[in-house]
Amino acid sequence: MGQSSKRAVKVERTTAETNISAELDLDGSGKIDVKGPVAFMDHMVTALSKHALFDLVLRAEGDVEVDDHHTAEDLGLVLGEAIAKAVGDKRGIRRFGQAHVPMDESLAWAAADFSGRPFLVYNVEIPERARWEFDCNLAREFFQALASAARINLHIKLEYGDNYHHALEAAFKAAGRAIGQAVSLDPRIKGVLSTKDALD
Repeated sequence: MGQSSKRAVKVERTTAETNISAELDLDGSGKIDVKGPVAFMDHMVTALSKHALFDLVLRAEGDVEVDDHHTAEDLGLVLGEAIAKAVGDKRGIRRFGQAHVPMDESLAWAAADFSGRPFLVYNVEIPERARWEFDCNLAREFFQALASAARINLHIKLEYGDNYHHALEAAFKAAGRAIGQAVSLDPRIKGVLSTKDALD
């Protein structure tokens, strides 16, 4: 990842179901290298991290012979843990972020709050198709794990969209931009941005 900032971390998670490692720098420029067994999730994690302007190297193995669920969920856990570790005590971060992102016929919105109180609101309804190349339900599992591990309040809404790929890509990019804004540093903020002087 080149010369790392003070907000760069390494995280590993190994279970009977997955083996995932991540090197994350919050103060990057969008240099992403993601390789795992679920190509669509690689694409989505890359989109999220790129638009957050993170630098990320991520490697994943998972029991995809069972299904893709464990891998998608654990990707969220690992990335969320890495974000939480890199943010640290949250001093100087903007705390909140939000973004609207279009992708062809789709439009998604996301908002993030690094409050320390994990919660996910996920309003992404994609029209049913006879066959999806990717199980769209796994995107929610990823974001639930991410919000929990990063300890953030994360809201994601698909305003409209028909193509599942476009809809999910807009959602992941919007989440990335919202999270990237929220963890960015503002020199005007002394301590943490909270009237109670605590984010936990």
